Amino acid sequence: MSFKVAVIGGGLAGITAAIALAETGADVTLLEARPRLGGATCSFSRDGLTVDTGQHIFLGCCSAYRGLLDRLGMTGHTTLQDRFDVTVLAPGGRKARLRRTALPGPLHMLPALGRYPFLSRTERASVARPALAMRFVDPADPAADTQRFGDWLAKRGQSERTRRALWDLFSVSALNIAGDDASLALAAVVVKTGLLGKNNAADIGVPTLPLGELHGDAGATLLAKLGAQVALSTKVSAIEPEQDGGFRVTLAQGAPVTADAVVLAVPHEKAAPLIPAGALPEQTVAGWAGLGASPIVNVHVIYDRPVMDLPFVAAIDSPVQWVFDRTRISGMDRPGPLKQQYLAISLSAADQFADTPVAELQEQFLPALAELFPAARDARVTEFFVTRERRATFRQSPGSGALRPKTATQVPGLVLAGAWTDTGWPDTMEGAVRSGLAAAAQLKASLSTIGVPK
Repeated sequence: MSFKVAVIGGGLAGITAAIALAETGADVTLLEARPRLGGATCSFSRDGLTVDTGQHIFLGCCSAYRGLLDRLGMTGHTTLQDRFDVTVLAPGGRKARLRRTALPGPLHMLPALGRYPFLSRTERASVARPALAMRFVDPADPAADTQRFGDWLAKRGQSERTRRALWDLFSVSALNIAGDDASLALAAVVVKTGLLGKNNAADIGVPTLPLGELHGDAGATLLAKLGAQVALSTKVSAIEPEQDGGFRVTLAQGAPVTADAVVLAVPHEKAAPLIPAGALPEQTVAGWAGLGASPIVNVHVIYDRPVMDLPFVAAIDSPVQWVFDRTRISGMDRPGPLKQQYLAISLSAADQFADTPVAELQEQFLPALAELFPAARDARVTEFFVTRERRATFRQSPGSGALRPKTATQVPGLVLAGAWTDTGWPDTMEGAVRSGLAAAAQLKASLSTIGVPK
């Protein structure tokens, strides 16, 4: 017997939950307030240029996200490195390459770290101590959630320079918070899974299609094939449990939706006012406010000629963090006499840039790019613009783990999803997909409880 499920929120968590439930035969209705699916992983058109609101990558260890790509038929529209390989630039023409070997983890990164020129020989030797110690940090231990990653590293001999020039390369982009300020528990997930686990765990994957096509359009197509209904530009204003079971989902406009079960897959600040009274303890819902938010800012620069010859690079000793070549993915690589290049600078933990005027960002970042890419000094900038995600992730600081709720609620048939829930992962695409799978599994396991035969 089919049962009706309303999935509220069309980001990766909602898309994943809707697909998983529709595949079991559920009658799924996906409600999304925006005019498109994809949540934070979306695209828009700007004078014929396709722009992703933010640059997203994934790692080889992101099994749930890669599973979603496969289900969407999008795996072929991404590239995954055969080996972790990152070029790190610094002003003045300094360069390093971090490339793993075929050795088993955690030995696979040792040769690259041993040659890393941005650290002294003593600093390079000191990296082994925290790397070995991290094996004994349990990310699920509440004590780990209360500690700052920077304090933990400093106690294990990591200097300010080592933390900025090495550890921040991985932690800031993964956790969207200044490296020293990150929760040790979440940093441990990143380090243990990505850097100390299997040797291919940190291999980097990059989309070759705009995110709007990769996730939103592909998700809508698959859901339609599965018989699910997708309602865009449909804002939910209330979720009300019915006395005889099931739910009434009230919309800001239009007739309400009735369902046997509900997946609430919206950002944490939007979930709080939608939770029915009694579904969770008041302190749990109130605690979500403590998760806060961290911004990501993307600086987009188009040059009249190529200035960077790699798909992406990282930077240190510079306001630039990561730079991606988006010429092809944006549709600018068409045949013709003009050979422009479109670069996007991705700035995580971007509190200092979240409200900076575009003109000031241009004054700061164009010289910074010229310091990293000599060819940019003679190139002409044809376009410069900025996109900002002020609430890109929750603030992954010490204590945040205790505020993340479980999937289940105290109301049978009502479950939570979203990268901000207690997934065991940071607030990433992988975490979002895992939350959607967990929400679907929770509902399937509780069908008898909500009065629907399995």
